Amino acid sequence: MLPLSVLDLSVVTTGTKPAAALRNSIDLARHVDGLGYVRYWLAEHHNLASVASPAPDVMIGQIAAVTTHIRVGSGGVMLPNHAPLVVAERFKMLEALFPGRIDLGLGRAPGTDGATAYALRSRLDRREGDDFLERLHELILWQTREFPSGHPYNNVVAMPDDTPLPPIWLLGSSDYSSELAAQVGMGFAFAHHFASHDAIDAMVHYRNRFQPSAWRASPQAILAVAVITADTDDEAEKLAASFDLNRLRRDRGQYLPLPSVEEALAYPYTDAERTSILRNRSRLFVGSPATVQQKLQPLIDASKPDELMVITAVYDHDARKKSYSLLAEAFGLAKPAV
Repeated sequence: MLPLSVLDLSVVTTGTKPAAALRNSIDLARHVDGLGYVRYWLAEHHNLASVASPAPDVMIGQIAAVTTHIRVGSGGVMLPNHAPLVVAERFKMLEALFPGRIDLGLGRAPGTDGATAYALRSRLDRREGDDFLERLHELILWQTREFPSGHPYNNVVAMPDDTPLPPIWLLGSSDYSSELAAQVGMGFAFAHHFASHDAIDAMVHYRNRFQPSAWRASPQAILAVAVITADTDDEAEKLAASFDLNRLRRDRGQYLPLPSVEEALAYPYTDAERTSILRNRSRLFVGSPATVQQKLQPLIDASKPDELMVITAVYDHDARKKSYSLLAEAFGLAKPAV
């Protein structure tokens, strides 16, 4: 069966404060570790009232420490916000502490608004524009130690120097990232849950253009999808009401905590808003396990992912855990040996 993974934004709700959302992430990671999920990735977002985690590297360490089997990584580190040396040091440390269980997923967006992005970078770097390729190249050089002769960084060592960087994945929602990941021979993860670009095109493009490298001999592609599963279609639709209202608000630039189901169901939607919700549903798979599998299968068959990474944002934490349990059972995940 297709392996399943988790993408977690540490979602803040109107009834769950940010600190509790972070603790819920740790609890969910423990839960899916016992269900047979293979990967647990944490996102980086800043200045969003709906997302509690701006520092995936911190969360990775916390989650890896309380789990046993699952790989833990970033989905992702937004490289424009960080000096490549800092990223290299922190992920080498994580790899040293949890060998063979860490992933380094990299994104090229700032993960926030312009003012916050400036605040993150203004005292560190005066470069402007998209310098992701430059930063990625530098990050790789901290691993390969192939700085040009006479370069000052030849005298700088990213510690711990006896530990390699963990596997690098490039994250994307467009054809740019799929092309880059193929060219440099790295893993690729496509964000179907918010992308406007066609997921099938990006995934097929990556596989067709992949060039083997020292990082990876063959292509490996993850498809990230938003899923809400419950015992019945009606129950899942009810849980999804929170997502619908939250997404509608996000489209207006209102990044608020996730509302309760009761608030969402009581909201007086206009016809135009209902049309917008239906349009947004193209990026969300809702229903019983059987219904969700049926909806997902055409996308899986066409895009041929090596792994499905699931993000589930619902108001109730126990309902979120159950959604992952039902999905694990539907996909036939094998529980790891104790």
